[in-house]
Amino acid sequence: MAQTLENPFLRRLIVTAVKQETDDVKTFQLIPEDGKPLPYKSGQFLTFLFSEHGREDRRSYSISSASGHNEALTVTVKRVPNGSFSRWFFDRVKRNDVLQTIGASGFFTLPENIEAHRQLFFFAAGVGITPVISIIKTALCDHIHLQIVLVYSNRSIAETVFYGELEQLKASFPERFKIEYIFSTAKDLERAHLNKWLLPALYQEHSDGELDKQLFYICGPFAYRRMVIMSLEELNIPAAKIKKEDFDVSKPKLRLMPQDTGSHQVRVQVRGKQYSFEVNYPDSILQASRKAQVAILPFSCETGQCGTCVAQCLSGNVWMSYNEVLTDDEIASGKVLTCVGHPQKGDVVLSFDADGQLVSR
Repeated sequence: MAQTLENPFLRRLIVTAVKQETDDVKTFQLIPEDGKPLPYKSGQFLTFLFSEHGREDRRSYSISSASGHNEALTVTVKRVPNGSFSRWFFDRVKRNDVLQTIGASGFFTLPENIEAHRQLFFFAAGVGITPVISIIKTALCDHIHLQIVLVYSNRSIAETVFYGELEQLKASFPERFKIEYIFSTAKDLERAHLNKWLLPALYQEHSDGELDKQLFYICGPFAYRRMVIMSLEELNIPAAKIKKEDFDVSKPKLRLMPQDTGSHQVRVQVRGKQYSFEVNYPDSILQASRKAQVAILPFSCETGQCGTCVAQCLSGNVWMSYNEVLTDDEIASGKVLTCVGHPQKGDVVLSFDADGQLVSR
């Protein structure tokens, strides 16, 4: 009989309210069933566990509330026509239902050295506003030195998620918060879509001229993100100043092989306990841990694109086959993605505790 392992990251959340934002977007208010706070940073997401036909699956949805402001924890979900999980979430989840999560994850957050920055630019399309509004609320209330510009693309006001809340924030912080709405139904075709001509014009209009003190955040569909990134690159914005959120769960093809495909031992620290298992290529560290059935490690996308599986490497070397999450500085500090990570040239020691991950995960 297969061993049943306790998941140390699992939390149960009670749905306390459901708010219809637009025709296809709802916000769900949540409280932990055990009464203990669920720590998170503004801009992060929750990974939920779903059971379907006896098989567990996972999906991540962005937190729309602001951390540390006595706001109820909320996630905002868009109903995607061909999305089985988003349709279930949107159509069936109601007040008093209980959901399972492994906690908050993600690096689409304010940096630790936020005091060194003066201006933040946010580019959001559709429901991509969800993590963005979380960060904006925290930035406006907690960091009064920041100037914030939001460029937000939608079809119309009626389809603009959080339109009323954004207008209230703009009225409360008129000197620090500017919004440029882009509506595809606008009569002025030059402002109907954000493009490589309009974006530079908006940047020049709102930029304070101190590029070294600016940061840029992007959240929206793939084509939108690509266009914004390319436009910022043409403005000579360094890649290190650009943060993007990506929830694409498609599996990227392995482009490279590690130099070392041998077998190595990996020891992981999880909530103060230690577990060891062997990793054999092509299995990643995460895949090997699941096969070994010695410990449950956090994960979501399994593609190197969300950051839920991040760990701190305490000893040894880990090669990653794909990475859309960690910056060069984070990698240099020892952070690794276990879903695409492979031990190299010897054994490895990893931590999923405070130094490698939020304790809440």
